[in-house]
Amino acid sequence: MKTALVCGAGGFIGGHLVKKLKREGYWVRGVDIKQHEFAPTQADEFLQLDLRAEENCQQALSLSGGTFDEVYQLAADMGGMGFIHSAECEIMHNSALINIHMTHNAAQMGVPRYFFSSSVCVYRDMLPGEPEMTEAEAIPANPDNEYGWEKLYAERMAMAYERNRGMTVRIARFQNCYGPEGTWTGGREKAPAAICRKVAEVEDGGTIEVWGDGSAIRSYTYVDDMVDGIYRLMHSDLRGAVNIGSPQYVSVNELVATVAEVSGKQINVRHIDGPVGVHARNFSNARIYSLGWQAQFDLKAGIERTYPWVATQVKAAQAQRGA
Repeated sequence: MKTALVCGAGGFIGGHLVKKLKREGYWVRGVDIKQHEFAPTQADEFLQLDLRAEENCQQALSLSGGTFDEVYQLAADMGGMGFIHSAECEIMHNSALINIHMTHNAAQMGVPRYFFSSSVCVYRDMLPGEPEMTEAEAIPANPDNEYGWEKLYAERMAMAYERNRGMTVRIARFQNCYGPEGTWTGGREKAPAAICRKVAEVEDGGTIEVWGDGSAIRSYTYVDDMVDGIYRLMHSDLRGAVNIGSPQYVSVNELVATVAEVSGKQINVRHIDGPVGVHARNFSNARIYSLGWQAQFDLKAGIERTYPWVATQVKAAQAQRGA
């Protein structure tokens, strides 16, 4: 039986990745600073550790009788656009410490295969209609935010350890992942979850607020597609960063319209000032396609699975407040 360590197992993508690895027959240890908020862990063992401390990284990596076959490093201080723009120091400090200690100690302890979760935030701002950007075109670098700068540094560090310490490294740049069992309120939620929450909270015919004018273009990747991409990439021969994302690009206004359609409500939108991020992103997925990966969920199909889950959380929270 193969063994895997999932760092960030108490988070959204990490929690789904644990389930994927268990389906594939792995013995899995999950590690996070917190338990999963919405789903009981399916990991064989869960350690609640703060991975900013090097000794906790060493504890997470320690396995009786040997070394983990695979380490998946998804732990990070992150959230949606509001959090990314308001918590720059926390993001740079906390995520850098985690990645410095995890990468170094994984190599020191002989981990043969190491996965790092990066982000398309490493890329520059793009305009709608620009040609697809390949992974190599992240350099020369000009990320839109500090989250992207930290991710880019952590990528470079992981590749340095691969060159110099012999640890096989695989790097994925995620594009806007969404789905059930993710943060949906509190300030760290991503746009699909935030829009689902706002639509669920408002009455039919009501009005929701949306940051910016709604014209920003994004690709949203359903979580099942993301974890399938992670798994395929980890077991591939692709070195260097690899984009994983849906080829479907929509505006924020189109995202709102899709959520409204799935909800069955008529929704009005009031655009307000707020952090929007880049104008657009358009990336080549040719490298991940070379592994036979294709997104199986378009936006509507993914929202049809996500909105009911968020609506259930909203209803439960409203009932609790009314109790």
